[in-house]
Amino acid sequence: MNTEHFYIDGQWVASLDGTALDVIDPSTEEVIAKVTLGGTRDTDAAVAAASRAFASWSQSSKDERLALLTRILEVYSRRSDEMGELISREMGAPVSMARTAQSGTGTYHIEGFIKTLQEFEFERELRPDTPADRILYEPIGVCALITPWNWPMNQIALKVMPALAAGCTMVLKPSELSPLSGMLFADILHEAGVPAGVFNLVNGDGAGVGTALSGHPDVALVSFTGSSRAGTAITKNAADTLKRVALELGGKGANIIFADARESAVAEGVARCFNNTGQSCNAPTRMLVERSRYEQAVKEAAEAAERTAVDLASAQGKHIGPLVSQAQFEKVQRLISVGLEEDKARLVAGGTGLPEGHERGYFVKPTVFADCTNDMQIMREEIFGPVLSMMPFDTEEEAIRIANDTPYGLTNYVQTSDPDRANRVARQLRSGMVDMNGQARSARSPFGGYKQSGNGREGGTWGLEEFLEIKAVGGWMPDGH
Repeated sequence: MNTEHFYIDGQWVASLDGTALDVIDPSTEEVIAKVTLGGTRDTDAAVAAASRAFASWSQSSKDERLALLTRILEVYSRRSDEMGELISREMGAPVSMARTAQSGTGTYHIEGFIKTLQEFEFERELRPDTPADRILYEPIGVCALITPWNWPMNQIALKVMPALAAGCTMVLKPSELSPLSGMLFADILHEAGVPAGVFNLVNGDGAGVGTALSGHPDVALVSFTGSSRAGTAITKNAADTLKRVALELGGKGANIIFADARESAVAEGVARCFNNTGQSCNAPTRMLVERSRYEQAVKEAAEAAERTAVDLASAQGKHIGPLVSQAQFEKVQRLISVGLEEDKARLVAGGTGLPEGHERGYFVKPTVFADCTNDMQIMREEIFGPVLSMMPFDTEEEAIRIANDTPYGLTNYVQTSDPDRANRVARQLRSGMVDMNGQARSARSPFGGYKQSGNGREGGTWGLEEFLEIKAVGGWMPDGH
């Protein structure tokens, strides 16, 4: 595997019209590798390979696809630690967390789609009383998969695995900030025996390869995870060819903590917000606390932030690492400064500048603002760093109104010991997901959001169906093959 090459038609090849890019270790700001940002000719070559391969792979049997996914799982499991260490170096996740949570999401989703494919029926009766009607689920075609840097394996597995299971062929463009894990994944698929042209990888940025893929006439579907701004641009660029566009975008999740929530709810909410250095679209970054418990919650949140260690990604232990890049560091610093300038927001932990003990690297102080109002920029904009904004509420109705008063609708959180209230609030929150009382959603649950958090769902049956077209057939011959 040459990091300056692309994986096209079953082999590593040199770029036709690319430019060089350094991959930076965000803990040290040192160059750890060089990759190539592809151009239009590289994109066209990858799409052409996928188009040629579609004729045969789209006709593969369910058993053939299951056998391939099982081989991928075997190879991935063997190389999982290697993947975790690479993710840690390129995007800054602490190595212990990268080996488990970051790399582990790949294993988790490959296993999930094996089970989903085992259960999925691609040919079905319309109804028991219509024996001459059949509903066929067929692969949509060549797919462009554009993935982010913050959870690279999570998003690559959530796209590549269902595309393979559906019988689609594809071109993956991983983020240029975390390209090495995507290239290792391509090597894993090659070792597992994915047929030539079924899976292709071209590195590039959004303006280059991303634009070429989303507007390409031979691409049938674009599956994108990233910012809402980029999702809007992709949707517009894809419109001329009327291709399907599936988007998993930003979030500004509310964590509603009622007075009767368990004692650990605040500290757990801070930890969830700061996980992955706050670089998660489903992070609970707005903490809404019932007024009778609010001042105690502010004290607990500040203490939790002060206890949050910040260290190199290569260091062992439980801590948060750096942000992914200089640009992300500058954005988060700017938004913390905006919070400091707000008339009412009260800084109770953290602030601007590098944490103590760090003179280089894109590290940020774990930061908590109290006494916010929902019209503040730090309550409305996705910061994507370890920054929590808190505000009180008086009634259940007010909490729901504040939570829903956002352009986003990805994940919200509810903490209460009252079962009726928990379920009642969950029904009224305008988001694709709701987590309550620290209970995570189960494997193969759909992931996705409302409003500017995107459209479509990833994971489980819903994630597989994103890559399928539905064909209705009348006059089906029951005795035919």
